[in-house]
Amino acid sequence: MVRYVPVIFILVLFIYGLIDCLRSDPSEVRSMPKAAWLLIIIVLPLVGVLLWLFFGRPRYLPEPTGRTRAPLAPDDDPDFLRKLELSRRHKAEDERLRKLKAELEAREARLREQHRDDGQQHGGKNRQDKPDAKP
Repeated sequence: MVRYVPVIFILVLFIYGLIDCLRSDPSEVRSMPKAAWLLIIIVLPLVGVLLWLFFGRPRYLPEPTGRTRAPLAPDDDPDFLRKLELSRRHKAEDERLRKLKAELEAREARLREQHRDDGQQHGGKNRQDKPDAKP
């Protein structure tokens, strides 16, 4: 039974290498085209699989082992704080513009009122009118 262990190990390694080569993306295979690797694995089972594993197999990035990013509270989230600050600035600017518009409208109303008063004081005549000339 012990003498079958190396044969089983080589068979499992061969099957693993063959399936891994078949499932890999052709654009990610290193050194040679995917078809060439398949041919090497089939012709040279043990050597081909070892070569595939060390020189042809795509390099997959390991999964990040660091802490996963936990949801942040709103007061700790920089994006939320940035949006909140922008919102506050927009509201302050809108309020400032609203006050300026109200002030401008009040000034225009006062000027209209003064213009009416000036027109009534001069007897309805424009300031540019000449005094009554005798015909």
